[in-house]
Amino acid sequence: MTGHRYELRNRTERYTGRVFRVVTDEVAMPGGGTASRDVVRHVGAVAVVALDDAGRVVLVRQYRHPVGGYLWELPAGLMDVDGEDLAVAALRELAEEADLTAGRVDLLVDLHSSPGFSDERVRIFLARDLVEVPVGRRHERHDEEADMQVVRLDLDEAVARVLAGEVTNASCVAGLLAAARARDAGWAPLRPADSPLPG
Repeated sequence: MTGHRYELRNRTERYTGRVFRVVTDEVAMPGGGTASRDVVRHVGAVAVVALDDAGRVVLVRQYRHPVGGYLWELPAGLMDVDGEDLAVAALRELAEEADLTAGRVDLLVDLHSSPGFSDERVRIFLARDLVEVPVGRRHERHDEEADMQVVRLDLDEAVARVLAGEVTNASCVAGLLAAARARDAGWAPLRPADSPLPG
């Protein structure tokens, strides 16, 4: 099935920063008219569901200024290093935020976090065979990360917290639900970590 071709007629740059830019696009609409769409163009992110041998998932509780409070999240970070392999980026974030590395990494799920106004894409990996980063090689945390809490919860308990409304970060919700489903299917739905990005 083919639909209308939403051609970009004009783009006006409104803001450019380190993590995202804001543009106003003039887009051709069905019926011959055009419409303005404000878009946040984002560098993208990676996140990692780190699952230990006891079936516990690693979560971090971090202050997020835009929502004015702390959220339960997965270890995660920006795709802001040119040419960096995304699985490597996810493992870097796991080491920096949770002092862990992993012997096995698979692709869990891809998502667009808020496609109504942003093109941000998040790739979520599943990390297993976890190993502690030696104390002398651990990342020094700054700013909001300085008081970040790191916990391990049984995966089913974490999913219950999603369904109870206690976990609301989009990547965390998607990652936890996908990990539980993949586990229940004997890990068969997992894709290789180097799978191409969709679309």
